[in-house]
Amino acid sequence: MRYMYAFALAFICVMVLVPLVRALALKIGFVDRPTVRKIHKAPIPLSGGVAIYAGVIVTSAVFLNHAALFRTIATGGALLVLIGLADDAFKSRGKDFPVWPRLILYTLVSYIPYAYGIAIQGVSAPSASSMILFSDGWSILFTMLWVFALINMMNFIDGVDGLASGISVISALTLFVASIVGHQETTALAALAIAGSCLAFLAYNFHPARIFMGDAGATFLGYMLAVIAMDGTLKGATFLSLLVPLLALGVPILDTAIVFSRRLLKGKGLHQADNLHTHHSLMKWGLSQVQTVSFLYLIAAVFALLSVVVLLLLHPR
Repeated sequence: MRYMYAFALAFICVMVLVPLVRALALKIGFVDRPTVRKIHKAPIPLSGGVAIYAGVIVTSAVFLNHAALFRTIATGGALLVLIGLADDAFKSRGKDFPVWPRLILYTLVSYIPYAYGIAIQGVSAPSASSMILFSDGWSILFTMLWVFALINMMNFIDGVDGLASGISVISALTLFVASIVGHQETTALAALAIAGSCLAFLAYNFHPARIFMGDAGATFLGYMLAVIAMDGTLKGATFLSLLVPLLALGVPILDTAIVFSRRLLKGKGLHQADNLHTHHSLMKWGLSQVQTVSFLYLIAAVFALLSVVVLLLLHPR
């Protein structure tokens, strides 16, 4: 029942908060204005990330108590929401936020899980009876790379109505299943906090979107999913169990790999915004926004099912 209550609390919090933050954003002009590169044709409020963060934090505060996972979520998440709001504020004025402050803060936030004891600690072969433990230096490096990557990857796919929020629901539910199989109640509750929050937000964000999560929401979700995966299957993974979080987060990982490859081939900077993402390509091929998002949901669902297959191989009855 705790799982059902956690999901419901997150869902209700976001359903209630989104209309409030949306109205405030419209009142103060905190909106994403249309440009040549963007798909939407009218200004859309950018404040959805605040509602998502609040839904996750309220739920986590109620159900995670004083666990290290809660402190990791609250601290790192707050910093990402703040820098994300600053970035979104620049967007609302038709300006670009400097890249270096974001990269510096993302790097600092990537260290926070390790500081609270959530880290990639080592790896073992499936049949091995002992684990190869990483030194502190390697553990910090792998932890920070994983978190930094997911923060940016989730931000990259947030380019079509409902895509990032829907993919987050699928990924979070996959990580929830992995946590249940691994008897990790705290991680499972955190995954449901994301799933409930994002599903509620999707009601307002699916095409035609009435609100965007902005960088504040996308980077926070990337951070949350990275931390939950790391606190579960990645903390001390076998080579086979590494596939579980990689498949659960397969769409943003695959999209980033494709985009970076295209940018390198075109001689462009890896951080420069463009129309080379998978969702842009699908729409250029003639798919509508709804068709594009639905297709990528299907891909995410396939990855999720493959992740469950791996879980069954790891934990046969």
